Amino acid sequence: MAVRTIVKSIQDIMRQDVGVDGDAQRISQLCWMFFLKIIDDQDRELEALREGYRSPIPGPLQWRTWASDPEGMTGEELMGFVNTSLFPGLKGLKGTADDGRRRVVREVFEDAYNYMKSGQLMRQVLNKIQGIDFNSLTERQHFGDIYEQILNDLQSAGNAGEYYTPRAVTGFMANRIDPKPGEILFDPACGTGGFLTCAIRHMRERYVKSAEDEQRMQHSLRATEKKQLPHMLCVTNMLLHGIDDPSFVRHDNTLARPYVSYVAADRVDIVLTNPPFGGREEDGIESNFPKHFQTRETADQFLALIVRLLKPGGRAAVVLPDGTLFGEGVKTRLKQHLLEECNLHTIVRLPNSVFKPYASLGTNLLFFEKGTPTSEVWFYEHRVPEGQKAYSMTKPIRLEHLQGCIDWWDARTETEVAWKVTIDDTKARGYNLDIKNPHVDEEDHGDPEELLAKLEASEAETAKLRDRLKAMLAEALLR
Repeated sequence: MAVRTIVKSIQDIMRQDVGVDGDAQRISQLCWMFFLKIIDDQDRELEALREGYRSPIPGPLQWRTWASDPEGMTGEELMGFVNTSLFPGLKGLKGTADDGRRRVVREVFEDAYNYMKSGQLMRQVLNKIQGIDFNSLTERQHFGDIYEQILNDLQSAGNAGEYYTPRAVTGFMANRIDPKPGEILFDPACGTGGFLTCAIRHMRERYVKSAEDEQRMQHSLRATEKKQLPHMLCVTNMLLHGIDDPSFVRHDNTLARPYVSYVAADRVDIVLTNPPFGGREEDGIESNFPKHFQTRETADQFLALIVRLLKPGGRAAVVLPDGTLFGEGVKTRLKQHLLEECNLHTIVRLPNSVFKPYASLGTNLLFFEKGTPTSEVWFYEHRVPEGQKAYSMTKPIRLEHLQGCIDWWDARTETEVAWKVTIDDTKARGYNLDIKNPHVDEEDHGDPEELLAKLEASEAETAKLRDRLKAMLAEALLR
């Protein structure tokens, strides 16, 4: 049976279970099961390749022991084992700081839950998953594509949009940053791992030519995600992409650590991220930052931290909202700091519809390098393809839509969608970087005084109609 068909049949089975309520729970349930099967398949391969290798999971809790037999536990016996043995056992795994795979298993199950209530339906799901061989490169690639679709499905699962970035955007940013094996690459708010997978794919296609290259790449990845579901999805995503030890994906809050505690040993070569914006961090987090950078806006906090985290010569690509570009107060101080500490060489302005359906706001891709101050900023306005009014779920942004920017990147000439602004002009604007395309004439909305007169006349007419309606209602009530 094709992998896609297997996954669809699993989802159909789960919909029959009264304990699984909605997309987010179904995806979470799918994920911990896939995770254990992937770990078990990897363990079998490592046992054959490495003398003395031992699984991070105790024998009785390994997939092969309790899940792989189609005629194995079912019904109440299975549910009892999962709820009273499997989950408590995996949550309580002991291990050293160096035992990466064991720590990954423990962190994945820290806040995970078994939502299914029917042991019979769970047995059906387990038997379906058992049919996928994650050591088969072909099946793993097919499943990887399906897994990406599962991540896409998160767009309709509650607030999942806060950790989902369109793959065209992550792929474009990785392409422009051009990471190489051995460069320390960090995503401080990694969500489901979209930037990591794009960076891994980019390096494997361009630079990984040997087992040593692969190891240098894997050992140089860093990531943090504070929420349980995206953390679990990210770790599983890394396993699917052939990462042996995804323990570099920490289940933690990057912002919870004091700003000044990030020292030279913590510095990285590359930051690729889409930090959450529009939200507020928990009370007290802002006190981790210096007074002049204190704010509860998460995007601002991450921007301050990213500048600090980069090594001299380090480079970053960050998704930020329009509000960061034109905002004042702390935002102004942050932009001044960014422009003085880094060369903000490019801002790619995206249309509001890129992040639909869960967000409809202007976003920007900021590319900068640490070490030399900014002398000029290039802007590139990405436009929705001709003949299409906006991006949508059925017509999302694709990597080829950004090819025009890739073609323009090295030449850096002014066009109808590209322009530059000097640092002196930026300072004169009070560090406002919300600069519209100068090659596009602003729409003429008419004379302001005439428009105001029309508005006042309309309001007066509305007031007359409201008074007439009140009189008619009063008359009707007296009858």
